[in-house]
Amino acid sequence: MNRKQWPVIGLVLFLVTGLLPTAVYPQTLSSIPGAPLAHEFALRDLDGKIHRLSDYRGKVVIVNFWATWCPPCRREMPSMQRAWEQLQSQGVVMLAVNVGQKEEQVWSYAAAAQLTFPILLDEYGKTSSSWPVIGLPTTFVIDPQGRLVYKAVGDREWDDPALLDPIRALADQAHTT
Repeated sequence: MNRKQWPVIGLVLFLVTGLLPTAVYPQTLSSIPGAPLAHEFALRDLDGKIHRLSDYRGKVVIVNFWATWCPPCRREMPSMQRAWEQLQSQGVVMLAVNVGQKEEQVWSYAAAAQLTFPILLDEYGKTSSSWPVIGLPTTFVIDPQGRLVYKAVGDREWDDPALLDPIRALADQAHTT
């Protein structure tokens, strides 16, 4: 998938998901059969720091693929911030990977939304195309061994206990082993 395809994909996703309220999507995470290893990436955040997925081995990592032009993505970002505020003290990492946009656009949105978790830039879509991203937003939960264990396609209220409890359980397992 190249950068020129993202606006078309965005329009289709808007027509399919952007007009639907969040309540249409169940507040669940889907298990990923076989729990394959997550594909490594090295992406720059809005402060210029490089984040490698392997840097977070031993921790539970939430990786969200999103874009500012995506209505469901924008709907879920405030709840992701609230979830981050609850989870960061428990050793869970949250990384939001913006797909296909320039840094200025992403920075402007992140500042206005007061997002404090790391926002990574996948300006040309290379990372998102190497992951099993179905549409935007798509979110993955990675266990401490670096395996993809859960996914969510479409927006969610990320501070809902139905989503946070399985993530906390993974983090608790990591602390007891």
